[in-house]
Amino acid sequence: MTDDFVPVTRAVIRKDGLVLIARRKRAYMGYLWEFPGGEVSENETLQEGLVRLLREDFGIDGEVTAYLCSSGHVVNCQLSMKSYVYEVACVPGDFVLKDHQEVRWVAAEDLVKYDFAEPDHYVSLVLMGKR
Repeated sequence: MTDDFVPVTRAVIRKDGLVLIARRKRAYMGYLWEFPGGEVSENETLQEGLVRLLREDFGIDGEVTAYLCSSGHVVNCQLSMKSYVYEVACVPGDFVLKDHQEVRWVAAEDLVKYDFAEPDHYVSLVLMGKR
C-alpha cells in the first residue's frame, strides 16, 4: 500500500461454480454491480477489514483463503484506490443487505453481462481469464 492510494478489498466468494456479486442501492457508483468489500480502516489488516466488511454489509461470516490479485485505480482527481482481491470461504446463511439492493450468484463467463465499476470490472476480467 502507498499513501497515494486508499486500500480497499474485494471478496470473490464461490458456491456451486458461481461467484457472488452485489448491486449497490445508493447512487454512489451509479447503482453498479460490485464484488463484496470496501475501504479498510487504519487499524486493521486487509484480511481483517474484508471479514469485517462482509459481516457489516452482508451479515455473513467469512474466512480469507487466498490472495488473487491487486490493481490501482484513479477514481477522480481526489481519490485513487488500490484494490486487493481475495478468495473468501463463507459460512452458509442468509444475507442481510445494508448498502446493496440485491445479490446474485453468477457464472464467471456471464460477468460480462453486468455493469461494474472500473475496479470491479478488472476483477471480473481476472475471473473470466482475460487478465
